[in-house]
Amino acid sequence: MISWTKLLFDQSSWGDRLRYRKVKSADGVRPIVVWNITPSCNLACSHCYLDAARGLAGDRFTEEKAGKVIDDLAGYGAPVLLFSGGEPLMREDIFRLARYASKAGLRPVLSTNGTMITPAVAAKIKKAGFKYVGVSIDGSPKTHDRLRGARGSFALALKGIRNCRAAGVKAGVRFTLMKQNVRDLEYVLRLVGREKIERLCVYHLVYSGRATQKNDLSHAQTRRALETVWKYTLLYHRKRLQTEVLTVDNHADAIWIYKKLLQTDTEAAGRALELLAANGGNRSGIAISCIDYEGNVFADQFFRAHPLGNVFEKRFSDIWTDANNPLLEKLRDRKGLIKGKCARCLYVDLCNGNMRVRAEAASGDLWQEDPACFLTPREIRIR
Repeated sequence: MISWTKLLFDQSSWGDRLRYRKVKSADGVRPIVVWNITPSCNLACSHCYLDAARGLAGDRFTEEKAGKVIDDLAGYGAPVLLFSGGEPLMREDIFRLARYASKAGLRPVLSTNGTMITPAVAAKIKKAGFKYVGVSIDGSPKTHDRLRGARGSFALALKGIRNCRAAGVKAGVRFTLMKQNVRDLEYVLRLVGREKIERLCVYHLVYSGRATQKNDLSHAQTRRALETVWKYTLLYHRKRLQTEVLTVDNHADAIWIYKKLLQTDTEAAGRALELLAANGGNRSGIAISCIDYEGNVFADQFFRAHPLGNVFEKRFSDIWTDANNPLLEKLRDRKGLIKGKCARCLYVDLCNGNMRVRAEAASGDLWQEDPACFLTPREIRIR
């Protein structure tokens, strides 16, 4: 995640302590854990990275077994446990699991389509100890409903956000950029400002599940989208809104921001460069991890082709610290392995080769250049 409000205005948030804490090696990092607790979902989104759908079986986690995993994560020191799906609210024990995680010392957060968050459910979310709820909004009502495969899902999602905030739970918008909704980006940015929503995460598409490369933006479209995000980030600041703006899953954004700041605010550019160097770019297999509904552990939530182990056979903490796992070893020291444009980029230390999953999906080679890097040779001064 790249916090635009931090880089541009030094606006602080809770996540800064994770994003900008420089460590000597991956051994000193404890990962955020994304837990796809169920594959079942009440919607059928065209871009779901998990390929979730209503009625899918596969929830191997009893509440007791889930509790043991939570104990291990807490003991290992994982800072955040993000309950995702499918739709995590389809599990009737989700509030008990969140409460258990909170009491164990983890920070539970919820990733949801928002359609099930009535005032009563929002009250349960608050009581369970969820610290943040991210709700997906894919565009205007018509666009959102089409992409989510359900009429009225936009209205329910927006009500879900409002119900969370009324219950005293921080809630934000998650918007994934793709060809089908890029024209709706400005609509969503205006919505966030009008509703005074605390957090906006703009995601770049990752080619996993039902999300494919053919749905991704061209480089020119990506650049125009970033200009729009830049405009609204400045607008929120001028209006003194406390909205945190982030982009996710493309660390080329970081270099684009740095270059833009060099033209507009050299002091902010210097501060941004220090923060980005401390962050180190993509941290799949380092500071982000995933457990799926069958107990498989991955380097992040998109790395479905490369399971690292299974928590029904071995503790997460042991899987994550296995010095003999070749994929983890390579991801944690990948600069000598990446190829193409990424290998020759002057700013590779700021992006760390970006998203390996996209590279593999596009080329069949995990270490090829990320096709979603929109930066030109002149911008990155390829060696």
